[in-house]
Amino acid sequence: MAKIAFLGLGQMGSRMAANLVAAGHDVTVWNRSSNKVEPLAEKGATIAESPADAAKNADAVFSMVADDAASERVWLADDGALSAVPAQSLAIECSTISHNHVRRLADAAAAHGCSYLDCPVNGPPSAAATGDLVLLVGASQSDLERARPLLDIISNSILHFGAVGTGTAFKLINNLLGAVHVASIAEAVNLAHRLKLDAETLIAAVESGPCASPHVKRMIRPMAEGRLADQFGLAIGLREKDSRYCLAMAEAFETGMSVGEAAYQWYQLAIESVANQDDSAMLQITTAHNGMIPAR
Repeated sequence: MAKIAFLGLGQMGSRMAANLVAAGHDVTVWNRSSNKVEPLAEKGATIAESPADAAKNADAVFSMVADDAASERVWLADDGALSAVPAQSLAIECSTISHNHVRRLADAAAAHGCSYLDCPVNGPPSAAATGDLVLLVGASQSDLERARPLLDIISNSILHFGAVGTGTAFKLINNLLGAVHVASIAEAVNLAHRLKLDAETLIAAVESGPCASPHVKRMIRPMAEGRLADQFGLAIGLREKDSRYCLAMAEAFETGMSVGEAAYQWYQLAIESVANQDDSAMLQITTAHNGMIPAR
């Protein structure tokens, strides 16, 4: 049985932590909003007062938070996990953060004698609940093997991209690709509506066609049927953040992503009005702006 700290109990983290508890591990949890810790306590987790309190005796610390700022808070604050975690522990960051921040965390973890795993995830909350996530790992082979017994509990596939930073690099590329898919299907549905194409026929054609990516399949029905309040995809605010981080990474590596930039412009517009809604709300933005890409 391992002693585990889990920091961040949103839709993904709460389910991941619950699986670690169910597997018999000694799990201590912390979340910025205290109301989210009680369901985990009822399952057998211990509640910590701070990230440092959660990490002080941990063999492994997991983090699953929203962005760089939240990640910095749980790891690097005065009461952050790295202020208390024992040397030789595993520091496992599952959040989608920027490529630069990964390097900063890895260096800070190394300074504390910890092994850092860059471990963002692919999959919706339902996959987190059943332990069927895909993990996108950047880490040394030896650190990955140490962590594997715990990672196997929360996933059905571990894709090892290489050294620290490579997992996040792919995650950001993947999420910008998702932004392109979602913005494109929103524009397509907007035009289909103007042409008065039958919704069910449109859905069937898209779902069976050559462009039917998982993102497109997930979005086509709520968009075509106007059910934009349902949560089918990533929150607009998170998609905007991930896309922004990816474009910054591309710029740092001196390459352009012009198609990604065009999709990101839609998310910049969306963040102003529908940030808390999911990807399907992108249809509102493309419709409101008449299908025209805004000038930067």
